[in-house]
Amino acid sequence: MQSSSCHEAPSIFFVFVLFSLLFSSGFSSTSLRKINRPFVKSIKSPDGDIIDCVLFHRQPAFDVPKLKGKMSMVPPELPKGHDNVGKNHEIKQLWNSKGESCPNGTIPIKRPSASDISRSTSVSKYRKKYSRKDIPTSPEHQHAIGYSRDGEFYGAKALLNVWQPNVSKYDFSLSQIWVLGDVPNRPVNSIEAGWHVSPNVHKDSLPRLFTYWTPSGYKSGCYNMECPGFVQTNQKVSLGAAIDPISTYNGQQYDVDFLIWRDPKTKDWWLRVGTELMGFWPADLFTDLHDHATTIEYGGEVFSQNLGTHTRTQMGSGHFQDEGFGKAAYARNLEVITGDNHIIPVPNLRTFADDPNCYGVKQEYSDTWGNYIFFGGPGYNPNCL
Repeated sequence: MQSSSCHEAPSIFFVFVLFSLLFSSGFSSTSLRKINRPFVKSIKSPDGDIIDCVLFHRQPAFDVPKLKGKMSMVPPELPKGHDNVGKNHEIKQLWNSKGESCPNGTIPIKRPSASDISRSTSVSKYRKKYSRKDIPTSPEHQHAIGYSRDGEFYGAKALLNVWQPNVSKYDFSLSQIWVLGDVPNRPVNSIEAGWHVSPNVHKDSLPRLFTYWTPSGYKSGCYNMECPGFVQTNQKVSLGAAIDPISTYNGQQYDVDFLIWRDPKTKDWWLRVGTELMGFWPADLFTDLHDHATTIEYGGEVFSQNLGTHTRTQMGSGHFQDEGFGKAAYARNLEVITGDNHIIPVPNLRTFADDPNCYGVKQEYSDTWGNYIFFGGPGYNPNCL
């Protein structure tokens, strides 16, 4: 690995992908355009990423006039109750592993390149996600999850251990939490956060922090800050940047705490990763998530366009759930947020896997981990062809 280095370059502009999300029903080649995002400092990460320190008010969310009112922020009210976040569950990333940081008044944004877009199989399927409700079941997407549905939830919380699964070039594999507004006869609203490996986009196999949101059943929506929407307030953590360290098979496990919740005062949906308050999705972005969520999900997903035999892309550690701790991926201390802003164990937890022979899941309970699941698998194997 090469060492980190900083470059003061206020006159350089980077290519940023803008999806015309708030006013369109999807994204096509005409909805992608380049915009200049000035920065006050850039940081070269050991993995080759460039992290730009962008002034807070220059971030993508404020390209939309109706979101500019969110520049004046009130700190959110954290949920009450048991909170198991500690030093061991913080988010650590490669770009600032040598002590680099962005100045006060700026936020770190991973700089995309033109090749980041061209590496996608097509612009119209650029890391496209799908709703199991709004689109007929797709063999391209497979899940292994724990879930609670038909409730009134104001957030979700879980600790996810971080792995580096083997992922085929045009696939992705992730571990995350979903906060969903799933109302009959209406498109799903979703807020999501976790880690993923997507070599087609990032040109490597490193696990990276990501968020995603959609107000329209995945017909529109975007990752991280690739369109106006998410308002980042944190200057220490970069969405899209690599996470380090990672778990090893039969060795040390590293997990990160994820918390998404609706602030009782502003009604905006906030994200905390580890001990870092990342920012928020304004409530006005959503319809059925404007008030509360109806479904919470935790676990893994694999996407592949592989035709014929099943993809060899792994989920989690690449090992099945029955191997347990130190060998399989987990999501533990599965919790939800109540209407009075309290953290409680997730109620009525169930599990689901699209094809248990490829990727499986099982739920368990302990006094220390509360409700938890092990999940994952290797993909292609004698029982998954």
